[in-house]
Amino acid sequence: MDNGDIESGEEEFHGQRGRKYRPVEAHDRAVLEMSSMDPGASSSSSSVPPISLKNVKVDSQTGTEADGNSPTRIEVDGPQRESKLEFFGFDSLVNILGLKSMMGEQIQAPTSPRDGENISITQGLPKTTEVKSGTLMGVFIPCLQNILGIIYFIRFTWIVGMAGIGESLVLVSFCGLCTFLTSISLSAIATNGAMKGGGPYYLIGRALGPEVGVSIGLCFFLGNAVAGALYVLGAVETFLNAVPAAGLFRETVTKVNGTTVAAPIQSPSSHDLQVYGIIVTILLCFIVFGGVKMINRVAPAFLIPVLFSVVSIFLGIFVARKNDPSDGITGLSLESFKENWSSDYQMTNSAGIPDPLGKVYWNFNALVGLFFPAVTGIMAGSNRSASLKDTQRSIPIGTLAATLTTTALYLVSVLLFGALATREKLLTDRLLTATVAWPFPALIYVGIILSTLGAALQSLTGAPRLLAAIANDDILPILNYFKVADGSEPYFATLFTAFLCIGCVIIGNLDLITPTVTMFFLLCYAGVNLSCFLLDLLDAPSWRPRWRFHHWSLSLLGASLCVVIMFLISWSFTIVSLALASLLYYYVCLRGKAGDWGDGFKSAYFQLALRSLRSLGASQVHPKNWYPIPLIFCRPWGKLPENVPCHPKLADFANCMKKKGRGMSIFVSILDGDYHERVEDAKAACKQLATYIDYKRCEGVAEIVVAPTMSEGFRGIVQTMGLGNLKPNIVVMRYPEIWRRENLIEIPTTFVGIINDCIDANKAVVIVKGLDEWPNEFQRQYGTIDLYWIVRDGGLMLLLSQLLLTKETFESCKIQVFCIAEEDSDAEGLKADVKKFLYDLRMQAEVIRYNDKIMGHASGGRATRRIDGSLHCCSREDC
Repeated sequence: MDNGDIESGEEEFHGQRGRKYRPVEAHDRAVLEMSSMDPGASSSSSSVPPISLKNVKVDSQTGTEADGNSPTRIEVDGPQRESKLEFFGFDSLVNILGLKSMMGEQIQAPTSPRDGENISITQGLPKTTEVKSGTLMGVFIPCLQNILGIIYFIRFTWIVGMAGIGESLVLVSFCGLCTFLTSISLSAIATNGAMKGGGPYYLIGRALGPEVGVSIGLCFFLGNAVAGALYVLGAVETFLNAVPAAGLFRETVTKVNGTTVAAPIQSPSSHDLQVYGIIVTILLCFIVFGGVKMINRVAPAFLIPVLFSVVSIFLGIFVARKNDPSDGITGLSLESFKENWSSDYQMTNSAGIPDPLGKVYWNFNALVGLFFPAVTGIMAGSNRSASLKDTQRSIPIGTLAATLTTTALYLVSVLLFGALATREKLLTDRLLTATVAWPFPALIYVGIILSTLGAALQSLTGAPRLLAAIANDDILPILNYFKVADGSEPYFATLFTAFLCIGCVIIGNLDLITPTVTMFFLLCYAGVNLSCFLLDLLDAPSWRPRWRFHHWSLSLLGASLCVVIMFLISWSFTIVSLALASLLYYYVCLRGKAGDWGDGFKSAYFQLALRSLRSLGASQVHPKNWYPIPLIFCRPWGKLPENVPCHPKLADFANCMKKKGRGMSIFVSILDGDYHERVEDAKAACKQLATYIDYKRCEGVAEIVVAPTMSEGFRGIVQTMGLGNLKPNIVVMRYPEIWRRENLIEIPTTFVGIINDCIDANKAVVIVKGLDEWPNEFQRQYGTIDLYWIVRDGGLMLLLSQLLLTKETFESCKIQVFCIAEEDSDAEGLKADVKKFLYDLRMQAEVIRYNDKIMGHASGGRATRRIDGSLHCCSREDC
């Protein structure tokens, strides 16, 4: 479409009516003209009347044309004006409804400022029916349900009695600070562009790389799945304690302490826990199968009674009276506050009752492990990131609001519980919250059950979505069964999570697994903090989070707190969890598919490379720091198939020039022709060459140069290739054996010219003759490596021979140095000098002396010499 078409379209716009516009073709372009908004301003198109967009419908046909494109048609109800869509055509690379803002938000079809009503735009793809959640239902309530759990109702008063008010405040602040800093880091990363499904896995993977992301993501998935089983067992146990008659089995234990007579009591049977636990898990999974819409409907039913329970506890605290001092409940009392201010760590039995003969001793570290699960759950909202309307707004506000709300609740509860009862009452009454609740103490049991069920529901909702997000990234082929389409429910992942949860419920006793679950959560929190720390520290141009209240020091502090808490809880479980994460990392590296997500490590490597390059400076590298950087001339001559970008043996030889794989090779090939005509061929050839050198396990880069002739291309390469002191210092090419056989008379001139260019550029030249017979890595050699030291050019040959000996193929070979002395020189002195030189260089080699006269007779008078820029040889066998 040219300007003439546009002008003719404007002329036709007035005169033609009643016809449908033709489809937008792939080659169509939209031409936009910006004009002044001043009333007096004019433009060439000012005579065109305004276009009314009322009742415009854009329908994308589901069928395809012959070329495979999906046509888009515009229909106008009422009077129509014909044009060639110059005013409505868009670049084929732009999808109007697929545009993403820099904030990651979906841009809706824009309406006209004039008469823009009744516009409907329909694409060929089916319209998604997925229900999106807002901040309240999508983030705040899930986080609140996960955080506010059973520990607050049955263990929090005991913690206050054991640690005292002062240390309890420190404990809550310490754990709350960890989750608060993690929430800040989460908010910063989540607002840096569009966020897909996967929650913390997506954030960590895009910041620390797919290997770290998948390993931590799988650990976090396991933690959520097992945590769901813990919540289910907690709800079932509370229910059976509140309603003993509901038990199908009976289990009798004997209660013994130092002051009373032994008495048998009833406790929930492990079989009851298993049966009821399986039933509850299946019911919760049915809710999860209903999708986000069903979960959003059910979630308030779990949360509202919990909030009523908290309110009834606070009402009971304020209305509690001192009617029975022996009961231990003093009401809000300053004396109780002072008495309970300090800690009183002591021995207890397994139920937490103080017992001098008990086997459990509590201290601050142990209480950290007990209380920290009460602040976890801040990732519940981000786990459902794919189901949120606006992740960049909902995740920061909802997560931080839930974190601050629960932390404030805990801090206030510490002060009130500490002033409510005596220390003995705090330590012996496990359900003190139900004792003081007003007006219905039984409501606390309902709150405990529903809080744990709500947390289990959120775990069973977030874990499958996390697993599906990992599978969708196609890093681990073993997870392909859990892939889901965008907007679909992860049914297979939900089934797998349910089986894991049911398996843990059947085990029943999860005391050994519980600390590991906490470690998995802490690993995830540390990963989020480290991700934000790395991105903040690198400050790449793409790092522009909308959430501005972040700093790398806060993220580093958050990550440090996570690690400290892990070791405070249990150093042994910390080692186990780190070992499991390391095994997953190794498995992903071994079996996973390579992926480049633009992670922070790549940015760090880039900045480190730039800094290292600048530190090298422009001065010449010291000989001790010299590394061979070979420039491999892949196909200068010789006949290779088009699908073979480089001679295989040339790649093997390049590997032999680096000591234990250290160093870098540059593989270069030249395409004859004009750059504008062969630019696509060059890109395809470069990709093919890069794939080939990766296949040959060569550590190097591929470059393709388009030039009119090979000589001009090589001159450009030898002058510009490389950067700073990382320019290639050795040019490697094969000897043109075919130039006489094929009668290619232009090859000698080109060959000699390339060698002269290398000399002018101060590059060493390595010419490999008989390349087809070069041994591969599995062909061990046992002969000798012969070096012909002609006057003063043996240094590079010695180095290359030593590099060859470092390879398994040549490690059994020996080096022989043939000293070629001039006829009038001291041959014995030269031999002695070479031996001393080899000794000083720590090189083992046998030195054999020759002079040039003997070599001339031995070669039969044959010589290679440079005459008029051509290569002259006297024997066909040499070529």
